Amino acid sequence: MAELKYLSGFGNEFSSEDPRCPGSLPEGQNSPQVCPYGLYAEQLSGSAFTCPRSTNKRSWFYRILPSVRHKPFVTYEQKNLTHNWDEVEPDPNQMRWKPYQIPTAAAHKQDFIDGLYTLCGAGDTRSRNGIAIHIYTANTSMIDRCLYNSDGDFLIVPQQGKLLILTEFGKLLVEPNEICVIQQGMRFSVEVFGEARGYVLEVFGVHFELPDLGPIGANGLANPRDFLTPVAWYEDRTVEAGYTVISKYQGKLFSSEQDFSPFNVVAWHGNYAPYKYNLENFMVINCVAFDHADPSIFTVLTAKSLRPGVAIADFVIFPPRWGVADHTFRPPYYHRNCMSEFMGLIKGHYEAKEEGFQPGGGSLHSVMTPHGPDAGCFEKASKAKLEPERVAEGTMAFMFESSLSMAVTKWGMETCQRLDKNYYQCWESLRSYFNPNNKPLGK
Repeated sequence: MAELKYLSGFGNEFSSEDPRCPGSLPEGQNSPQVCPYGLYAEQLSGSAFTCPRSTNKRSWFYRILPSVRHKPFVTYEQKNLTHNWDEVEPDPNQMRWKPYQIPTAAAHKQDFIDGLYTLCGAGDTRSRNGIAIHIYTANTSMIDRCLYNSDGDFLIVPQQGKLLILTEFGKLLVEPNEICVIQQGMRFSVEVFGEARGYVLEVFGVHFELPDLGPIGANGLANPRDFLTPVAWYEDRTVEAGYTVISKYQGKLFSSEQDFSPFNVVAWHGNYAPYKYNLENFMVINCVAFDHADPSIFTVLTAKSLRPGVAIADFVIFPPRWGVADHTFRPPYYHRNCMSEFMGLIKGHYEAKEEGFQPGGGSLHSVMTPHGPDAGCFEKASKAKLEPERVAEGTMAFMFESSLSMAVTKWGMETCQRLDKNYYQCWESLRSYFNPNNKPLGK
């Protein structure tokens, strides 16, 4: 496969045309009476028309056939994708999931759509305020079908297997240790190269943006120039057997048939587009004196709520870095939080959970439920000689953090490992380590 080209920058005003059709992008206006090459002009809006210029998101397509040419939508068989947060009773206990097994293609062919499994979430798609966390497992490419999300944005985190994502804007090749964001309404199809697995954070109602840097200054964390958007690419293809367009609408799936490929956009311009980012480019900010800094310094992207400083969702990573803090317990501290925290692991060993937390797995710490390092990690860090060291070498862990109180789905509950007993046993072993005679304090 030839190396793909990209446009650089986060939220920029882009313009691109397929080199096979030079001059296909109209000059000086968006919707001429007759478009070059007889193309159709079509706008995709990611915000209300009347939003302030700084938050207004839209792009113009110039395509061979308009998207409106399709048959009526009908219900699509829904498998493990859900937004029903009342399937089981609330449970505040710490939860952990092992890596989900990827079915073999010989036993059961499964593409990205049918391989979406919802673990947990909160909020409502109709009022456009909420999130959902999904796992995907796939062993076959999407053939003559695509998906678009009417409810919100998908942030896709591959853990195993690279993805070639076809979009109306062009192609994205996304590998483990990279992420991509497919924003609301954008049609896409996923090709895989063998078995693939990863995570999806879905956000309703708002879009991801770069976090404010405040006292950090002008530079650091995820730099805008490192985000990549595809260049225009089209296919002019008739599909006599029918091309299936699947819509995720109000948490349900619907399908429609048409006789042409939806990836027929010859040229486009605008500031509303899919993008990808390599996590290795994250410029880490860290503590160089004492104490463990809050994980907010590792925020890659944020989806803000209406409350200043509070996010519907943050995407936070824990990359390789230097640890130099003195007189300090260096791993994450024990914590009770007003936010929900879902942890995932792309590769390596997470510093606070060296056993049992595996790449492709996950954990959920609900609002105000105590959590923190495992017993072995605590004991090791409490006795460690504090010298400069490389932390998380060969590791990439991440967190989906939300101000919403998340509920676990029935499927998620059936597949989780309960950690409440584990934490109790950890505490008992730690107590005997620090107080071997079990004496009351002050005696």
